[in-house]
Amino acid sequence: MTSFLASIKRRTLLAAATLAAAPTLAFAQTPIKFQLDWRFEGPAALFLASAAKGYYKAAGLDVTIDAGNGSGGTVTRVASGTYDMGFADLAALMEFHANNPDAPNKPVAVMMVYNNTPAAVLTLKKNGISKPKDLEGRKLGAPGFDAGRKAFPIFARANGINSVAWTSMDPPLRETMLVRGDIEAITGFSFTSILNLEARGVKAEDIVVMPYADHGVKLYGNVIIATPKMIRENPQAVRAFLSAFAKGAKEVMANPDPAIDYVKARDGIINVDLEKRRLRMAIDAVVASADARAEGFGVVNPGRLALMASQVSDAFGTKTRVDPNAVWTDALLPPKAELNILPPARR
Repeated sequence: MTSFLASIKRRTLLAAATLAAAPTLAFAQTPIKFQLDWRFEGPAALFLASAAKGYYKAAGLDVTIDAGNGSGGTVTRVASGTYDMGFADLAALMEFHANNPDAPNKPVAVMMVYNNTPAAVLTLKKNGISKPKDLEGRKLGAPGFDAGRKAFPIFARANGINSVAWTSMDPPLRETMLVRGDIEAITGFSFTSILNLEARGVKAEDIVVMPYADHGVKLYGNVIIATPKMIRENPQAVRAFLSAFAKGAKEVMANPDPAIDYVKARDGIINVDLEKRRLRMAIDAVVASADARAEGFGVVNPGRLALMASQVSDAFGTKTRVDPNAVWTDALLPPKAELNILPPARR
């Protein structure tokens, strides 16, 4: 796989030269089927904006964007060839690679979007849990596939938590069970679970949030992934997608609220005000985070990537060790100037 990614860099340089010579012929509306990690919620605006504004089309791409039902499913569907590209948690991608070493079509991450994992532990003040160590011996709950639950051993190790008791449930019941007192804390994406708790009548000041990124766990979050077949056969289309996406995402982050119209166009029953909040929370917490500003949008730090690969191998108990060089390539990223999309830091 590593040699495959190295060859992609060489082919990308050749493709770039070809594009410069014949830009109008480069993309004859190349079809791309793209799957999100979850439903059409606020953060999906980052992808839907470029479709609504015609940026993908202007790049010669015919992009279809579908909702997902979890990062694991997105990785699997891209691996199967059902989708050409997708948006998924990097840990889920690493797990797939390490548990399916002989799979012929393992997806590759081509752009970092969530520089920090959105995973967090959430509880209610009434439970007397104010810091990670207070979770010792408590009842936690989350779906079995939840990214935060799967990575909890990393969080526990970083914070000296020796044992907790887990309860599994379907995603819609997670916050409900916490409010009812069936469990004492949950793991989930911060910008999802906070709003879900508020929707169940919990006041914001009564919610305790412990983001993994703020408690010693510097895992990367969601990335754009692509099938090796597409990377190999049409790298210029992947590059064009990333460039068009970055253009739309920059505009969304500069002015988030109107972008929810693109989400509502795909799911007419969303709560517009709630999704505006969710989008802003996602931007602040994981897209334009301090770590993202330090490293730069779209890229990864090799040392941090290697550490995450080792941590995921241990925490997820994978069949083989994760090879960080096999899950990521920066060969198709747009020029640095096009990646300068983060909004000014809030003072």
